[in-house]
Amino acid sequence: MKPEASQPGLVRGLGLADAVVIGVGSMVGAGVFAVWAPAARAAGAGLLAGLVIAGIVAYCNAASSAQLAAVYPVSGGAYIYGRERLSPTLGFLAGCCFVIGKTASCAAMALTFATYVVPDPGWLRRGVALAAVLLLAAVNYRGVTRTARLTRIIVACSLAVLALVLILVQTSTGPHRFPSVWPGGTSVYGVLQAAGLLFFAFAGYARIATMGEEVRDPARIIPRAVFIALLVAVGIYALIGLTLLSTVGADGLASSAAPLATAVSTADAAWAVSIVRIGAALASLGALLALIAGIGRTTLAMARNGDLPSWLAAVHPRYRVPHHAEVALAVVVGVLVLTTDLRGVIGFSSFGVLLYYAVANAAAFTQPRDQRRWSRVVNIVGLLGCVVLAFTLPIASAATAAGVLVVALLVRSGRGGSARS
Repeated sequence: MKPEASQPGLVRGLGLADAVVIGVGSMVGAGVFAVWAPAARAAGAGLLAGLVIAGIVAYCNAASSAQLAAVYPVSGGAYIYGRERLSPTLGFLAGCCFVIGKTASCAAMALTFATYVVPDPGWLRRGVALAAVLLLAAVNYRGVTRTARLTRIIVACSLAVLALVLILVQTSTGPHRFPSVWPGGTSVYGVLQAAGLLFFAFAGYARIATMGEEVRDPARIIPRAVFIALLVAVGIYALIGLTLLSTVGADGLASSAAPLATAVSTADAAWAVSIVRIGAALASLGALLALIAGIGRTTLAMARNGDLPSWLAAVHPRYRVPHHAEVALAVVVGVLVLTTDLRGVIGFSSFGVLLYYAVANAAAFTQPRDQRRWSRVVNIVGLLGCVVLAFTLPIASAATAAGVLVVALLVRSGRGGSARS
């Protein structure tokens, strides 16, 4: 796939460190501060088993994504892989899954940021969320290297806060208990649902693949960046999950809107609660920044192929970013943060992202031997894992996301498919 001749190409300005930071910033975002409560409600103390399952599925998806991105180093991720290896329709489905789910996630990240900055609900909170969307959209508009630099700062601050939480909790004199991975009474369905919800936290490595057209030496850098970012994120989540279960407990996690702040309070370190709130706000900004960049690139790829209006395929002649796509995204997300309550968006987003990776795994399965880096067994496990987790998510979230995707496919069918299929 090549950029349109009438439009300038994107700049390959990202090295290995930049790509890893963008991936880690996407995974260690608001999820590490907020995803534990719904997972604990689904699986109780069995959420650690859910975390293990989510990590295994994420590993398989990362292998498929890295293998494909090395061969197709252009913007679009599984949208391009599905088109090239499977069919235009499946590529379109993957693109819709990513854009729809992640647009909702953008609004969730913005609202999460505002929740930590403005404790009392109301229009002030929504106004702060809107300001965050507009500010970070402006940063992305000025070029991808600025995005990587700001993300690096945000990730460093977030990791420092998480380290502080771990130190305070582990050195406290309060009671600690070592949780088992699969305690008695935990249901398989609950653990799988928790895995699907926790997968929301591991989907950030997609941003590395979707920005493949802006990575230097993508065949070498993308696979390495994907796995480094994933291993870092899994390690962080495992440490945090063990710490929370050993101090707050499953019931405390299920009932807490801010579990890390609760853990710090339990450790008799109330002075650090405000620091945790700042860390959560920064992590949300980091995730939002990377999301805006990734969605803009997938939208660009879909517009290039006629699956979205061609106006969205414009690349800024100076900053070399898909500026029309990013402006449109900022408008849509702005409307969402002003009008919508997205408390259930984790399930909605997870459903879309899991189907997105199902397409990526299916596409990787079709690659010939000379393009393969891993056994096809990895692709099969990833595909089956994505489908199973998607359909064990909360029914309302899964049904809503599926309905939106069906409507998108019907609209495309009514238009006679992509103009360039």
